[in-house]
Amino acid sequence: MASRKDFSSWLGGQTPQEGSREAALRRYHIPEQGPGSPAPLGRRVIALIIDWLVASGIAWLLFNGHALGQLGVFVGVTIILVATLGHTIGHRLCGIRVRTEHTANGYVGFAAAIIRTLLLSLVIPAVVWDSSGRGLHDMAARTFIVRR
Repeated sequence: MASRKDFSSWLGGQTPQEGSREAALRRYHIPEQGPGSPAPLGRRVIALIIDWLVASGIAWLLFNGHALGQLGVFVGVTIILVATLGHTIGHRLCGIRVRTEHTANGYVGFAAAIIRTLLLSLVIPAVVWDSSGRGLHDMAARTFIVRR
């Protein structure tokens, strides 16, 4: 059921610009503020650093800190945790999670987690983002990083 809030900008003579942050968030039913809103860049970077440190520790124990072992652990742990829980250790500690474009509370699933993580490990897709704050890796996987 539509409410006045859904039409308030239209009734006021204002419509979100196509391609604007507001239009992108509205399309996927993501609030501007509070739980479920896009996670700030700082939290996402801190979560990534935490996840990388965890992977480094595990790789040091298993592979004597070999760089490929470290990357493999990071990719494996990230895929498993995002696909099953919707967050990594770093995401959990920073109060953020991964959600799909289609559902706010559903599981991300292995296909999206694999696409997202493999592109994240390439770095470049993660540092290029759109007006809604999503990196290329999230756009390809059809996911968002939101506040818990």
